[in-house]
Amino acid sequence: MFVCTNVRCKPVVYVVYWQQWGDIMLKANWILPARDMGTVSPLFKKDFHPEKQVKNATLRITARGVYEAHLNGQRVGNFIMAPGWTSYHHRLQVQSYDVTALLQADNTLILQLAEGWFWRLKNPQPQAIIAELHLTFSDGTEQYIGTDESWLVAESALRFCHLYNGIVYDATHSPVFNEAAAVAADNTQDLLIEQLGETVTEQERLSVKEVIFTPKGETVLDFGQNMTGYLEITVDAKAGDKLAFSFGEILDKDGNFYNDNYRSAKALYEYTCKDGKQTYKPNLTFYGFRYVRVDAYPSAIDPQNFTAIEVHSDLKRTGYIETSDPMLNQLFSNIIWGQKDNFLDIPTDCPQRDERLGWTGDAQVFVRTASYNFHVLKFFKKWLGDLKAEQFENGAVPDFVPSFYPRTPQISAAWGDAIAICPWQCYLTYGNTAILEDLFVPICKWVDYITNITTKPYLWFGSTQYADWLELGGVYGETKGPTRDDLVASAYYANTIDILCKVGKVLGKDVTAYETLYTRVVSAFKEEFKDDFKTQTEHVMALYFNLTDTPQAVADSLAALIHKEGDKLQTGFVGTPYILHVLSRYGYTDLAYTLLLRKEYPSWLYPITKGATTIWEHWDGIKPNGDIWPVSMNSYNHYAYGAVADWMYGVAAGINTVEEAPGFKKVHFAPLADHRIDWFKAEIDTENGKVSSRWWHENGKVRYELTTPVPATAIIEGKTYELGAGTYTF
Repeated sequence: MFVCTNVRCKPVVYVVYWQQWGDIMLKANWILPARDMGTVSPLFKKDFHPEKQVKNATLRITARGVYEAHLNGQRVGNFIMAPGWTSYHHRLQVQSYDVTALLQADNTLILQLAEGWFWRLKNPQPQAIIAELHLTFSDGTEQYIGTDESWLVAESALRFCHLYNGIVYDATHSPVFNEAAAVAADNTQDLLIEQLGETVTEQERLSVKEVIFTPKGETVLDFGQNMTGYLEITVDAKAGDKLAFSFGEILDKDGNFYNDNYRSAKALYEYTCKDGKQTYKPNLTFYGFRYVRVDAYPSAIDPQNFTAIEVHSDLKRTGYIETSDPMLNQLFSNIIWGQKDNFLDIPTDCPQRDERLGWTGDAQVFVRTASYNFHVLKFFKKWLGDLKAEQFENGAVPDFVPSFYPRTPQISAAWGDAIAICPWQCYLTYGNTAILEDLFVPICKWVDYITNITTKPYLWFGSTQYADWLELGGVYGETKGPTRDDLVASAYYANTIDILCKVGKVLGKDVTAYETLYTRVVSAFKEEFKDDFKTQTEHVMALYFNLTDTPQAVADSLAALIHKEGDKLQTGFVGTPYILHVLSRYGYTDLAYTLLLRKEYPSWLYPITKGATTIWEHWDGIKPNGDIWPVSMNSYNHYAYGAVADWMYGVAAGINTVEEAPGFKKVHFAPLADHRIDWFKAEIDTENGKVSSRWWHENGKVRYELTTPVPATAIIEGKTYELGAGTYTF
C-alpha cells in the first residue's frame, strides 16, 4: 500500500500489487569454481545422456556476471552479454533457449562466465552461474539437468575479461576439466525473473575503410563509423605469435591515434595465436570505437582480415528522415548510430570510457526521438522496471539506473523526472497503458519527495542540481553554465506534476490533490521568476513547460538573446532538446532552421565538419583549431543532443501524436518548410501503420504530401483539414 505523503495534499491511498516470480529454476543451484581463478574466465561442464527419446529440450540460464553457453560445440542462442544488466539487488533476468535441435546421443554442455556489469556492485559475493536443462521425452516424462556440485570446472583461454579493460585471450590454452570442481554459491533464486528486455545481438559487420599510417608511425584501421561492438580478426600464424590492438574514436589534430578520453578504461585486446589460420572475436565484453591501432601483428596488414561487428539491443527500426541537404542526412545518421550504440540493454550515456551508465537525464531528453527511430517499448519497460526498483523509500530517484553501491547517487531535477517523462512518452507513441499503471505510484512518490524536501513551498529550491548540464556561457571546463539551478528544478517539478495528472486521468485515478498542487506550483513559479529570464535555457524552460503568462514576449526575448550571440546556441543537455520547439511555436521557425543548419561552432552540424559519425557529448569536443576538450569527460558517442530529431519529425515534417488518441490512433500533421532545404521527408512505422510527410519546393511554392493510415488533422500554411486514411497532396 502506498500513501501520498505530500503534506500539502489531501491523503491519497493506492494499493501496489507486486509481481510474484515463483520458481524459475526447479532443479538447479547457483555454482562457482571451488578455487579463485583470478582474472581467468571459468568454464563449467556437464556431460549427459538423455534417458529416452527427447521431444523437446529447453535450457534456462542466468548468471551473476555475463555468460555464453555451448551445447555440443554449438553456441546456444545469439544473446550477447546475457543476461543483460538489471538492478542486481532486486532482480536478475533468466533466459530460455530451445536447444532440441542441438541434442545428440552423447552431449556436452559448457557454460562460460565473466564479470560483465556485475563487478560494478563492489559486492563481496563472487560471480556465479545457474542453469537448468529441461528435457521432455516423447512418452511425456521429464528429466532435469541442473547446475550443482557434480559439474566440472576449468580455466578457459580467456585469461582476462573486463567490461572496461577488454580481453586477453590465449588460443594455445586447452581447458583441463579436472582443475577444479563446482561448489554451491551462497545465493537465492528469489530475485530471478523471466527475460523482460530486448536481447542484445550482433548487427552490422563493417569492413576497414582505410589503413592509416600516422605521423607517429602507427598503423591504424579506420572503419569509417564510430560504433559499439568488437573486432573480429583472421590471421595465419604460429603458436605463440602475439596480436594486440587499441581502440579510439578520433584522431588528434596531427592525425595520430587518440584515446585519452577513455580515461581509466584500458580497452585491451591481446591475443596469443595457435598454429595455422584462425579467426577470433571477443564474446563477453564490448568496445566503443571507430579506429583500431595495430600494436602487435605477426605479418603484413591485410584489411580483409579485420571486421568490426556492431552490437546493440535488437530493436526494430521504425523512423526515417531524408532531406536534400547532405549534412542534415549525416546528422540524422549520427543520431541513429548514437542510439544504436548506446541502447545496449540499457540507455547508456556512452559506450567507450569507464562509465557506460544508464543516466536518467540523457534517457528522458531523448525518449521521444528514441521512440520514433526504433520500437523501444519493451526496452524502456525493462529499464523503467529497474528505475522503479531503485527508487528510494522517500521517493528519490537515482541519477543513473541500474545504480551500484556503496555510491550515494545525486538526486536532481530532469534526471529523476525520467520516472514520469519516459513512461508518458511511451504511452503517447505506443498507446500502452500498462507502462503507466506500473509507474503511477513511483511518479507520485517522486513528486511527494520534491514537495517534502524543498526549502521554498511550491517550488524546488535548496538542492544540488545538475541543472542545464554542459551549458555554454559559463567558465570553460565547468559542467554547468549560468542558468539557475532552482529555476530548472522548479520548471521540471511543474512539468512532472502535469504529467502525473494526465497519467492519473488516463488510469481513472483521483488526482485532485495533484491538480491543486500543479496550479500552486505554476503560480509560485510565475511569482518567483516574474518572466525575468537570464539565459536561453531559462527562457526555454518557461516556454516549453507553459510557465509564463506572456509567452510571446518571452519568445521574443529568447530570439533577441540568440541574435545577440550571433544566432548561436548556448544551451546544454536540458535546454537544447526544446529550444527549436519553442522558437517554431511562437513564430520563429526561420530562426529555428538557422540554428539547425548552422555549420560553425556551436551547432549540430559543426561536429560533422570535424568528421563526426555519431553525436558528441560536447558542442566543442574538438575545437575549431583541432584542440580536444579535457579528457575528464569527452565522449564522441553521446546521444543527448540527438534529441533534435524529434523536432525534425514533429515540426519540420510535422508528424505528431494526439494525446487523446495515443499510439498514433490519430495523427496531427503540421509541417513547417524552409526555403534553404529543397525537400524534406520523414516516416514513422507506428502501431497503427506507416505515417509519412514530405514537402518540396516547386514553381515558387511548397507542395506537401501526407500519408496516414488513420484519421488525421492537417494544418497546412494556416489552413486546417480533416483527413481520413490515405495519401493527400497540398
